[in-house]
Amino acid sequence: MSILLVPYHQDERLAGASFPLAPGRAVTTVAPELPQGELWPRLRALYTAVADAVERDIHARADDSRRATPMPIVVSGDCLVSLGIVAGVQRTGADPAIVWFDAHGDMHALHTSTSGYLGGMALRFVLGGHPELAAHHLGLRAIPEERATLVDARDLDPAERDYLATGRVRRCQVDEIRPDILPDGPLVIHFDVDVIDPEELPGLRFPAPHGPSASTVLAAVRRIRDTGRVVAMHVSCPWYVPMGSQNDVRARLLEEAIGG
Repeated sequence: MSILLVPYHQDERLAGASFPLAPGRAVTTVAPELPQGELWPRLRALYTAVADAVERDIHARADDSRRATPMPIVVSGDCLVSLGIVAGVQRTGADPAIVWFDAHGDMHALHTSTSGYLGGMALRFVLGGHPELAAHHLGLRAIPEERATLVDARDLDPAERDYLATGRVRRCQVDEIRPDILPDGPLVIHFDVDVIDPEELPGLRFPAPHGPSASTVLAAVRRIRDTGRVVAMHVSCPWYVPMGSQNDVRARLLEEAIGG
């Protein structure tokens, strides 16, 4: 199984130790040369390359019945990479829904974020909340809110709670997610590892206490993958460079998440 590795947290290139993938895994690294200067042109270059890689991978798998899995799996250092993944899936003619596993809502708008951290806006981008930044430059078509399922999101800011209370995004807990509550058609899974309780997964950039266990989350992801409708999966790893035995824990988690 080939993994698409995007070794970045936004436009920052991360050390190889940040992604302890199994030695036997075939890995294609997506790391284009980024332009100098402002952040958004750099991100646009990166996510365009991600979209290109996802589109190529899907077409290659369609032409090769020997592939172990019919979908690309993308491993990266932050949630914004999902913009390129969804754009790449859409280029193939698919109209996917999205299932977003995350400890956070990622639903901020530019004007509601107190930190300005773009990762806290990632799902809002996917749903078309900032077309001037995402759709126009990447060719990303907004996924309608009713085709989005937000799983867990136990750490929400007041502005995110207000937005979700009046919107059409479905919310559920990890142990509640099952195929019959998901929209019809193809699915993209976004799995931010910080959905897992930080006591079990230390070293996260944005830990949120009182989360589900890794086994509970992985079982939920498998339930969705077993539908056969998943066309791409993103494993987002917003964690710091590991210390001590942290890499052993992370390696086991990635291996189980990727499967195959």
